[in-house]
Amino acid sequence: MTTFLISIIVLALLFDFINGFHDAANSIATVVSTKVLTPLQAVLWAAIFNSVAYFIFKDHGVANTVAKTVNADAVSGANMMKVIFAGLIAAIAWNLLTWWLGIPSSSSHTLIGGFAGAGIAAAGFDAVNSAVILKTASFIFLAPIIGMLMAFIMSLWFLSSFGKGWQSKIFSYLVIAYVIYFLQSSLEVDPEKLAGKTVYTNYYAQVIFYTKNFKWILVAFILLTMAFFALYLNKLNAHRSNLWFKKLQLVSSAAFSIGHGGNDAQKVMGIITAALIAGGQIGNFEEMPNWVPIACYAAIGMGTMSGGWKIVKTMGTRITKVNPFEGVAAETAGALTLFLTEALKIPVSTTHTITGAIMGVGATKRLSAVRWGVTINLIWAWILTIPVSALLAGFIYWTLRFF
Repeated sequence: MTTFLISIIVLALLFDFINGFHDAANSIATVVSTKVLTPLQAVLWAAIFNSVAYFIFKDHGVANTVAKTVNADAVSGANMMKVIFAGLIAAIAWNLLTWWLGIPSSSSHTLIGGFAGAGIAAAGFDAVNSAVILKTASFIFLAPIIGMLMAFIMSLWFLSSFGKGWQSKIFSYLVIAYVIYFLQSSLEVDPEKLAGKTVYTNYYAQVIFYTKNFKWILVAFILLTMAFFALYLNKLNAHRSNLWFKKLQLVSSAAFSIGHGGNDAQKVMGIITAALIAGGQIGNFEEMPNWVPIACYAAIGMGTMSGGWKIVKTMGTRITKVNPFEGVAAETAGALTLFLTEALKIPVSTTHTITGAIMGVGATKRLSAVRWGVTINLIWAWILTIPVSALLAGFIYWTLRFF
């Protein structure tokens, strides 16, 4: 590898590390604000499950999408390396600035904005894959809305269980029935693929199949856990319910951390793979070396362990006050949203997703429980992230031409 390519890989992993501590608040804000875990325990918990995502998300669809942000046909290999380098510098600068100011901006959109801005500076607007940009930009608004609606529904579901309402029981039974139907119909190995194989290879083929689909098995487990718990809530008083929600928040925060790791680490995987292709190390995305995902998941896990306390305060207390019941609803809704968007190969912001989910649980109390002034300021930061990162990356690329 050339020195420049190595520098890009190091920068990409540094960005991944910064992404970890910048977005640590996404996974731990509610679990810290409800005092289920101490800040140190929470970051260790989140970091572990950030890394566990390596064993769950195997198709790397989000990474492939990010790698295609800039069209390789429009930018030569040498220029592509400069484009990636400029994009990373811009993304790191914006991430550090927003972290210092305590603004939970999107690391994902920072990276994509920087990559696209440098690409435009290199070869004009034709260099940018407009489909990727439009899809990513649309989820600046869709991801928090989806998270908010899911959290709102989940909160009402639990509230109905608190009130021992029949609606909660019916909804719980419907969820259980649908999950069982989904597992039976969708997660079944094709018999034709196993025909003529030995017992050993037959077993191996089934293990591979279920490994590739483990994320859906995990989603099913989350939904079943919530459904059975909602049924169990009917038998509990308020004090015992709160104790159980504190325990369940460990599950929901772990699920969100898995979604965070799976979504955000893949973006850096896409950048590194694009650099390897531009540097002639590999021919296409499918040839991504195994060390790339391992390094990316390790970097984001270590970054999460270093925390991000300023943003924890914004996410955990300034948007709305959150109790253990609402923490479970918000984190579960956020996790399901991240799993859904990862399956659709859409790079979304975990920050936007969990913010929307926290707003959703706050809205079930009353609309005034959400501090909309804080939320509007966050939305402005989200909107500005892509264009500011793009302009900064374009300037950095223009500067690199003199070297």
